[in-house]
Amino acid sequence: MPELPEVEVTRLGFADRIAGAQVRAVHLGKPLRWGLGVDPAALAGRRVLGVRRRGKYLLIDLDAGLLLLHLGMSGSLRFAHELPEAGKHDHFDLVTDRGTLRLNDPRRFGAVVYADDEQAATATKLLGGLGVEPLGEAFDLDQFHAALRRRQAPIKQVLLAGDLVVGVGNIYASEALFAAGIRPTLAASRISRPRAARLREAVRSILARAVERGGSTLRDFSNVDGQGGYFQLEAMVYGRAGEACRVCATPIRQLRQGQRSTFYCPHCQKY
Repeated sequence: MPELPEVEVTRLGFADRIAGAQVRAVHLGKPLRWGLGVDPAALAGRRVLGVRRRGKYLLIDLDAGLLLLHLGMSGSLRFAHELPEAGKHDHFDLVTDRGTLRLNDPRRFGAVVYADDEQAATATKLLGGLGVEPLGEAFDLDQFHAALRRRQAPIKQVLLAGDLVVGVGNIYASEALFAAGIRPTLAASRISRPRAARLREAVRSILARAVERGGSTLRDFSNVDGQGGYFQLEAMVYGRAGEACRVCATPIRQLRQGQRSTFYCPHCQKY
């Protein structure tokens, strides 16, 4: 599943190019996870003001309303002046005078939803429960530690929940916990303020590095120009079960938490 870095890489790949474009048409393929929520013809003539990200959602601001786009499990975007005829996995085309933005999604868990504004019920249903942005100034240490103290669940699960801090998906939660020296099974409430500070910094640095490296491509992800990411090549623990830790040479272990695979070093992450 594309996580925050992959979504941010996607945004960076077309945001500047589509800003100011006028919508000429919207074409829909097979139904996605949620309906568009507006007559596609009603979007023709509107202008794209810009593209933002909130968690794993892309927000395409129009001069009237906005589109909320989610890549789902296997979705990817392309933006180009000319694209081939839509195939069976191409489910949304935003045709503008600067090019076409196309969503390809083989599993159809993605979505493009229209809302009049961010206060509309459609938008608040999708965005209202999201935590703070980990790369933003709102990711405050004191608030982060206080919130952790109220959670009895394992720290890995708390990071994945997304209601405390948004977008720290499975790959990057494992990597951040390794960087902070925290075992993924440790109850969040037991994390001291100094260790919370290390974790906060690890989350920020790991996500920033992943964006810099173009995200992670394990199966399907590619950016708007069709290129894969490279962060997975630098992973310290994720996907490396049985291999030697890059720091201490102890074999990396794997366990299941909430139906997701977790990777950690039992020596570097003792507590």
